[in-house]
Amino acid sequence: MSEPVLVAGVDSSTQSCKVVVVNAETGEVARQGRACHPDGTSVDPAAWWSAFEEATADGLLDGVSAISVGGQQHGLVALDAGHAVVRDALLWNDTRSASDAANLVAELGGPGVWAERVGTVPLAAITVAKVRWLAANEPAAAAATKTVVLPHDWLTGQILKNRGGFTGWTTDRGDASGTGYWSARMGEYDQGLMHQAMGRVFEAPRVLAPNEAAGTTDDGMVVGPGTGDNMGAALGLGLQAGDVVVSLGTSGTVFTVSDSCPLDASGAVAGFADATGSYLPLVCTLNAARVLSASADMLGVSLDELDELARSAEPGAGGLTLLPYLDGERTPDLPLATGTMAGMTRENMTPANIARAAVEGMLLNLLNGIAALRNQGAAVNRVFLIGGASASRAVQEVAARLFSVPVLVPKPAEYVALGAARQAAWALSGGDRPPVWPVSLAAELNGHGAGADNSEIVLRYADLLSRMHVSP
Repeated sequence: MSEPVLVAGVDSSTQSCKVVVVNAETGEVARQGRACHPDGTSVDPAAWWSAFEEATADGLLDGVSAISVGGQQHGLVALDAGHAVVRDALLWNDTRSASDAANLVAELGGPGVWAERVGTVPLAAITVAKVRWLAANEPAAAAATKTVVLPHDWLTGQILKNRGGFTGWTTDRGDASGTGYWSARMGEYDQGLMHQAMGRVFEAPRVLAPNEAAGTTDDGMVVGPGTGDNMGAALGLGLQAGDVVVSLGTSGTVFTVSDSCPLDASGAVAGFADATGSYLPLVCTLNAARVLSASADMLGVSLDELDELARSAEPGAGGLTLLPYLDGERTPDLPLATGTMAGMTRENMTPANIARAAVEGMLLNLLNGIAALRNQGAAVNRVFLIGGASASRAVQEVAARLFSVPVLVPKPAEYVALGAARQAAWALSGGDRPPVWPVSLAAELNGHGAGADNSEIVLRYADLLSRMHVSP
């Protein structure tokens, strides 16, 4: 029997680098590695390479025929004429560019213009806003910048630089669509928007086709185009029309696949491309799993204890409602906002109700994202619940109650890395479509809270939003 063909996928996320090596035909994981990234909202990209080397140590990539990188979206990596990093990369969760985003939107005549031109309205997270911040606040660094790449672009380039085969910077349409200066609808860079942000047109990576290789290393390993983390997760889960992902990691994301690019002038739904040639309408929030960890810290309990407390409380948390903007918020666009707990009385201020309000508030924030996708015409037939917080039983039960459609919880796996590995197998084969790999479920919640009346909980949350002058 011949040895299986092995491919590798990388998830270079905000917090860590995860690498999986899988059977290219079945998707079965053969081995995997992991290393941490430094905390912060701006990071020296060299730390990503160090983490990749640590995660792939001890021969993890031996016998691997192809590799692709999924990476955190939007981060700005500024490079000079010699490909050296000009300054620490500004990550998606760096909000110092909030006013720059607002200025860019106003200068071009409002969010509708941006939605029409590139499908994405700039917020602090989006790369084009960070380019403007760099030009306005660090003119010397901006002047030294010849090329702007994204985190996954940079790591893909480093693999080829260190193993041979680098011929120039590349990206994919999925990650490029999150820059704010590449149009998913038109399939090209908008040089006018580059000039608007930087004061001149800068160089950007060549956008590869979904199954096109970025290069081949000296030892024959094919390097796929890579993609953004959300696009990687969609590929790893094998999303179909009507499937919606709610991802509960450092940030919260809600996304689906579509044959058409959305046009949301409000900016809530980003018109991203996906990693297959279609589109990935997406809503992103800044606050997700860390709402739970912060609540556990406040109550002086572990996450497991917070879970049990939340499950012991009645739906609605006795009237408590949490608006979970603990790190500001991206959707709605409130980068300087803070969290708000409303409806407090002496009777309902119990640890159980506070824990329940934390879970409900986090998920209600994402429920608004599902509603925004529906408003753009997306079908929502079932929800895939992924990310670190999806393992919580309280989260699963509350999600099934609030989302009102079947909630599927895939078995814990590195779905971004698996999506990148699937892309690597696709680039290796050169076929028309990526290979089909099965997804195993840990839970399928069809009836939990079926028919439950959630209107009071949803209305209380909407009322709290309106008091902050925010439309849900």
